[in-house]
Amino acid sequence: MLILLERIAADPDTCTIDNLADLVRRLRPAKPHHTDSATTNVRTLTQLLQGNHGHAVAMRRYLLRVLSARHQTSLYTDTGVLSSSGFFTELFQRLAYRMLPPAVDDNYLRDCLDRILPENTDYLWMGGVPAADWLALFGTLAAAGAGEEDTAGQQRTTVQLLEAIQTLSYRISAMGLEPELIRNNPDLETFESPFLMQNVEVHRYLDDYARFLNDGSVPVEDAKHLLVMLDQCETVVTKIRKNTLHHGTSVALTYLLVRLTQSIDRLRKLLMLVDVGHDPAAADDGTSTTPSPQCSAALALGLELIEAHNRKYAVRELLASNINLLARNVTENASRTGEHYVAEDRSEYFAMFRSAAGAGFIIGFMATFKIIASYLRAAPLVEAFLFSMNYSLGFMLIHVLHFTVATKQPAMTASHIAAGLHSRDGRNIDLDSLVELVVKVIRTQFVAVLGNIIIAFPMAYLIAWGYFYLQGQHLVTPEKALHLLHDIDPIHSLALFYAAIAGVCLFVAGLISGYYDNKAAYAHIPARIAQLRWLRHLLGEARLKKLAGYVENNLGGLMGNFYFGIFLGSMGTLGFLLGLPIDIRHVTFSTAYFATSLVGLENSITWQTAVISTLGVLGIGAVNLLVSFSLALFVALRSRQVRFAQWPALFKALLARFWTAPLDFLAPPKKAVEDKAKELNETPLS
Repeated sequence: MLILLERIAADPDTCTIDNLADLVRRLRPAKPHHTDSATTNVRTLTQLLQGNHGHAVAMRRYLLRVLSARHQTSLYTDTGVLSSSGFFTELFQRLAYRMLPPAVDDNYLRDCLDRILPENTDYLWMGGVPAADWLALFGTLAAAGAGEEDTAGQQRTTVQLLEAIQTLSYRISAMGLEPELIRNNPDLETFESPFLMQNVEVHRYLDDYARFLNDGSVPVEDAKHLLVMLDQCETVVTKIRKNTLHHGTSVALTYLLVRLTQSIDRLRKLLMLVDVGHDPAAADDGTSTTPSPQCSAALALGLELIEAHNRKYAVRELLASNINLLARNVTENASRTGEHYVAEDRSEYFAMFRSAAGAGFIIGFMATFKIIASYLRAAPLVEAFLFSMNYSLGFMLIHVLHFTVATKQPAMTASHIAAGLHSRDGRNIDLDSLVELVVKVIRTQFVAVLGNIIIAFPMAYLIAWGYFYLQGQHLVTPEKALHLLHDIDPIHSLALFYAAIAGVCLFVAGLISGYYDNKAAYAHIPARIAQLRWLRHLLGEARLKKLAGYVENNLGGLMGNFYFGIFLGSMGTLGFLLGLPIDIRHVTFSTAYFATSLVGLENSITWQTAVISTLGVLGIGAVNLLVSFSLALFVALRSRQVRFAQWPALFKALLARFWTAPLDFLAPPKKAVEDKAKELNETPLS
């Protein structure tokens, strides 16, 4: 490292970045997580500079020359801030740049970082070095003296910081005038927009600063009022985010809010660098070894820029920053729907059973129609269409009749559970209430599955016998019946794996349901339907209003059922076309096929086959529920940015509840028993 310092001292006026890149390479540890080694390297450099004043002066001069000789504005305004191109354009651009990075222009400091910090993990070890060590290094350089050329270099950097502030201010004003933003907050048109007023304050601030830099005759006022305007801008953004939970959102609005938040945050940090409240030159007079507040702010911003540069082509950050809010709106709608899938008392419990029984009745016919459609021997895509329409129309009919398919519940109830986990750190969560909610969800799932299969089995059985009575032949041949039984065999087939695929389909259908509920609110679809003239003439004013209201409350459910039917109907065909083991197994349909197979074999099966088939149906149901519930709960928690750290305590509380009142997991207790269980549940865990 001493040889490098001597090389810099020999020619401190060079503008090339080779020496700086070499310096970073010598500071970089062997592994990015070896922060102790990096800290030692930084301390060694500081000691070498403190021991040789000439090297410190040369290093200071060299760094200022490298910075002042390049355009810095884009580094401050663009790095770590989303572009204006939009979410999908930004996503595809990042994917493309990962394979073929853009050309580097050495005249821009932002591009030079590719050569100075070529490793994508540089931000890890640089951030791992204690701030005190970085500040000690900066303080040593600051105390190395300030000649006229150094002052000129500092002033050029200050000017570019001011240009970056102006650029960000204009961008914030432009984003504040976006129709998407005004549409979600009409007050921006009624009252003075803080997005416009902050630009006025920025102009006033920059004018004072420019006059001071020219002749020093006008003192620069502090940026307190400007920071207040930025706080008001953030308040508007927060208000719009809250409104989207009720009025829906879109990818474009979500992207705009994230970009706006990033721009406001960056503008505030740049103001911290240039604003001193009095004489800007007092921030660093070159005579003190104590780092100024601006130096600490510069370090924080520098580490932020380095991390953003290293992660500029990362897709995960883009998805995380934008999808969370959209997923929150989707799962929020699912959460409100999930409230209807949790039986609070015995009346709701038996109502859920009746609703599930109605669905089991219809699914008995749906299973029969699918078997009949399979006998057409249609082309694969035609067969997939027929199967899909059978499933989709059947599920939509179940929804219209207010019946319940048990496996559709987890995607909704998981979101309802996550809605109670509001604390980001998990410390303020009411564990007793959460246990009670989970118990209610489990028993509601149980009675829903019971209602489905307890009716689907005899219904399919009666339909198969009715077909035999009317047609003189069985609905399924013995070979077909054995094939159907093999399909639900959990040991000798991929039934449980296919059940997991069905669980994924259930989870996706739940997201689709929430997405369309969000879209109905955001796009004002009910109001748009209500103003259709041709539909008003066809249905009349009263019926049209009822239709619009029905769409508002049921669009998500209808579309979720429609797509779920397509998933179930086309998954097997997709596996056939791709030559992959892809198919689905659904608990209620498997129950119906079991009953149909019994009729086709004229009840002549061994007890081993009956046991295996029964276990297969139960296993398929368990996997359906577990996979869809787990995925839905995971997304719901991530969308709310919840880090729930009390899983062991939750499982312990559930076991305690199961030990004291196991029947509560199957059926709701009577009122007196409910009060006793609540009292036991409130007992502190040992």
